[in-house]
Amino acid sequence: MRILGVAVLVAGALLLTGCGASSDSTGREVKMNMQEAAVRADEILDGTFAAIKPPVHWTHDESVEGGCDVQRSRAVMTIISEERRGSFLGIIERYWESQGYKQLAVNNSKSPAIYYRTPDGFNVRVLVGSNGQAFFEVATPCVNASKVSPPKAETVGPNYAGKDIPFPDVRSDFWSVKSSPSSHT
Repeated sequence: MRILGVAVLVAGALLLTGCGASSDSTGREVKMNMQEAAVRADEILDGTFAAIKPPVHWTHDESVEGGCDVQRSRAVMTIISEERRGSFLGIIERYWESQGYKQLAVNNSKSPAIYYRTPDGFNVRVLVGSNGQAFFEVATPCVNASKVSPPKAETVGPNYAGKDIPFPDVRSDFWSVKSSPSSHT
């Protein structure tokens, strides 16, 4: 159990320090600026959310610019019940693996999380909090410095960007139910 905790901490540190390398996973130099990397991070999030069926409500969370990297985040406003978290994470894992992402770590606690890296060196994470709120984050690799525009994607539900994000408040006939998917008809 202690090894898993260390692996999660290492993966979290990797996710939060996108500036550690200026090459993709094949060792090629990344030739993009921070704005292009932010757009790519948004594309990763858009693809991930498109794969979630049934769809969930979400809002933009923080967009953070470092010296040579960008982090894009989204918070899910649909309540993900404890009984449905495994199904939720399974959909995301299958989608990320179908895109060629490589798993870095898994946290199987009451607030589960999965960490992956894309073939082009972006670190992605989803964490489901104990209150059923999922948080997604994409951290770019180190790229050329540039100005970065805010995300352009329209939220599903209210946009809390720049504000405190409340606890999830959207109930889903699928994601919020208190029974396992196999017992729900």
